[in-house]
Amino acid sequence: MTQLWGGRFSGVTDALMRQFQDSIYFDLRLWEADLDGSVAYAQALGRAEVITTEEANILQDGLDEIRAEFGQNRFELKDGDEDIHTAVERRLTELVGEVAGKLHTGRSRNDQVATDTRLWLKRQIVALRTQLVNLQQAILAQADEHLDVIMPGYTHLQQAQPVRLAHWLLSYGWMLQRDKERLDDLTRRVDVLPLGSAALAGNPFALDRQFLADTLGFAAISANSMDAVGDRDYIIEFLSWASLLQIHLSRLAEDLIIYSSQEFGFVEIDDAYATGSSIMPQKKNPDSLELIRGKTGRVVGALTGLLTTLKGVPSSYNKDFQEDKEPLFDTVDTLSMTLSIAAGVVATLKINEARIYEAMDSTMLATELADYLAHKGLPFRQAHHLAGQIVQQAIALDQPLSSFPLAAYQQFSDLFERDIHQWLTFKRAADRREIPGGTGEMAVRQQLELLRETIEEG
Repeated sequence: MTQLWGGRFSGVTDALMRQFQDSIYFDLRLWEADLDGSVAYAQALGRAEVITTEEANILQDGLDEIRAEFGQNRFELKDGDEDIHTAVERRLTELVGEVAGKLHTGRSRNDQVATDTRLWLKRQIVALRTQLVNLQQAILAQADEHLDVIMPGYTHLQQAQPVRLAHWLLSYGWMLQRDKERLDDLTRRVDVLPLGSAALAGNPFALDRQFLADTLGFAAISANSMDAVGDRDYIIEFLSWASLLQIHLSRLAEDLIIYSSQEFGFVEIDDAYATGSSIMPQKKNPDSLELIRGKTGRVVGALTGLLTTLKGVPSSYNKDFQEDKEPLFDTVDTLSMTLSIAAGVVATLKINEARIYEAMDSTMLATELADYLAHKGLPFRQAHHLAGQIVQQAIALDQPLSSFPLAAYQQFSDLFERDIHQWLTFKRAADRREIPGGTGEMAVRQQLELLRETIEEG
């Protein structure tokens, strides 16, 4: 088959070179965006009287037929279909004849592929945002249901202070909220129309680019044609966003892997999101979570790879940019599945309250001792030192702080009074922190409602 660009050449492209440079096998998924862009471009050519209205209608009818073929899985690739653009143009020629050759008037595959990719990514962003919100909703539901559950809060993976389980869950809800806000922000830079930039110098046929933007649903038009065809910042920015989101999902997965282990037993992963062992019949492995954690390397790797690809590329369009699509497509696919799996895991999570309470060590109340003494007027640094000494003795005696005798406390300071034991409960410790953002009951209720309202506001 004669290549669309073959007039300059007398020789035949090497077969391996053809395989090396063809992108049809991965950019085929851009078919809908390519057809949308081509229909709009045909209309713009007609409006500018570059082609007749009749020719514009013929082109649109042919493109509509190709859309039906793709929709019904009837579209057939043929030898010479380098990419989605040449495949569509080849089929359009078969359907409507020579008039198909007018569709490319003033248009380059450089601005065409940039338009297709942006249009495709805009649509994927809408779907990913919905999935992200679904995960937030699953977190909200679990937090609301288990508002009264107190659990160990950890720093350095050591029991630190009592917190509400809802408070821990909502910490991920707020991480995801920042991810959503970042996605909304970067969408503005994806939502820019490059069509009309041609190869690099701009379209010479005075097409109405605002019409193209309005028809295709773009919020803005690129200001510089060389930048427009050479810009892959929006993909880098999306991959950066995806990497941070995936890292947040990995951290959630790691918490749940630890909490579902036999040693912790705080939560149980639903059978729908666990697998067994081929040799050990008793095993219930949190493979869903391990895969979420594992796929983080894949997503971050896509970002790192494309950054490296773009590092030495000169201005305007270069064939290197063909390498942007596979990491982009793979990242979208990975995130889409990961977000859905994560939402399913959280929504079906079983909380083992009894096991959580059994695991709580009374030494987490040491800060309460220090705060108690500070409340009585002792400088906090002295109170901290005394609390540490008391904890050391309690550990040596294997005696919980909550049942440590008053007389024993008073050996360290006469500021201790009978009310000390009222301070030394896990619930009291959590509820003393009613400051906004804290783990007290009312504070957690307020942040739960705040997150819900923030999500509902969009």
